[in-house]
Amino acid sequence: MLRNPTKQKLETLGLNGMLDALEAQDATPDLYRSMLFDERFALVVDREADTRDTKTLTRRLKSARLRHKACLEDVDFRAARGLDKSLVAQLGSGAWLTRRQNILLTGPTGVGKSYLACAFSHRACQLGFSAAYHRATGLYSEAALARVDGKHRAWLRALTRADVLVIDDFGLMKLSDEERTELLEILEDRHERRSTIVTSQLPVEKWFDAIGNPTLADAIMDRLVHNAHKIELKGPTMRKMTRIDPQDESKDVDKK
Repeated sequence: MLRNPTKQKLETLGLNGMLDALEAQDATPDLYRSMLFDERFALVVDREADTRDTKTLTRRLKSARLRHKACLEDVDFRAARGLDKSLVAQLGSGAWLTRRQNILLTGPTGVGKSYLACAFSHRACQLGFSAAYHRATGLYSEAALARVDGKHRAWLRALTRADVLVIDDFGLMKLSDEERTELLEILEDRHERRSTIVTSQLPVEKWFDAIGNPTLADAIMDRLVHNAHKIELKGPTMRKMTRIDPQDESKDVDKK
């Protein structure tokens, strides 16, 4: 007699995980008949917790706007590109996030830098951290627009709140004075407070030249390289190793 009203209350309260678990137990009563009430109730509560965790992760990933649907479990270690499996496993634990460390990913185009950056960001979201993905050129453009609109401080605060900031394709062209200043301001607000992932086709030692101004380059590099994990990828492009069905638009072109 109480079952339908109970289900209605669960739905009203937004406890959809508990509702699904209760309906599953009703659908297959023989599987649960021998279980104690506490055991059955624990299953119901666990389903609710799992449902909420999934929704929270979905929200974080949507907010992050990652370029690739990437996860560390799918990273390909078979290709000879200098990727240290033990280091990836270490970073997968999330200790670099609690220590506010950075990750610098370098290597030629197509070796999977962006995929790895997104995979590390995905793991961060799984561990309860927030993330934000930006291509370097887009980041500077957003900053310039925010200044024109008088919303730069609010934009910068929002960027600073992200536990992980991905700056993808850094150093494709030499920075302008405005871009150098903007990058330093972003990194200064994040230094030893949040983590940053940078990908670049240039090796780290050539970033000084890409930044341009020696004084600002020193300051920017200090905030990026200090306490950072460096991953230098090598080898041919990974894109040639996978055939992509033109009918399947759900597959990522840039490989892992």
